[in-house]
Amino acid sequence: MKVEYQTLKTAASAEFTERRSRFIGDCAPVSSEAEATAFLQKIKVRYREAKHHVYAYSLRQGNITRHSDDGEPQGTAGMPVLDVLLKTGVTDAVMVVTRYFGGILLGTGGLVRAYSHAASIALEQSGIAVMQLCSLLEVSCEYAQYSVVNALIAQHGGSVEQTDYTDCVKIRFHIEKSRLKDFHNALSNATCGSCSAELLSEQYLDLKI
Repeated sequence: MKVEYQTLKTAASAEFTERRSRFIGDCAPVSSEAEATAFLQKIKVRYREAKHHVYAYSLRQGNITRHSDDGEPQGTAGMPVLDVLLKTGVTDAVMVVTRYFGGILLGTGGLVRAYSHAASIALEQSGIAVMQLCSLLEVSCEYAQYSVVNALIAQHGGSVEQTDYTDCVKIRFHIEKSRLKDFHNALSNATCGSCSAELLSEQYLDLKI
């Protein structure tokens, strides 16, 4: 598994007008073709009177990319939108650019620039999330060890999600997988081997939220 990947932070929308044509870029993070298709259909319903709904998406699973010009001249719309995703390194993302035709032809170059710009400003509005592969762990310790263990978690970039106080202290937290070995060693040394962290699962998280 890759240690990290980039995707969109959130669903977002942005628009501009070029020679009377209104271009609306809508984007969202997705994890499957079904989610990408559902998002496209939602946009089509929202802007049902528009002439074109150009789309592109990129998915990690299966390394899939798709795009459509949706009636615009071949190569002037879908590919420029997809290029915005690919050049920024964004995946697990869908982008739909809707065009309300204003009656003035933009030409091949004008269309490429307009669709690229609409996708770019939508992506900028969303922001990019850097998803890090993290380990979800749980450690049990004596009350006398709690402050030491809690400090070690923070020192290794971990983030506590839940703490339970019973006959001992149970701390559930996540930490970047790349820092896991150093944390295990530090925990063992600090507690003379009396504490160990149990791996519960692995998941990608945006640590910069």
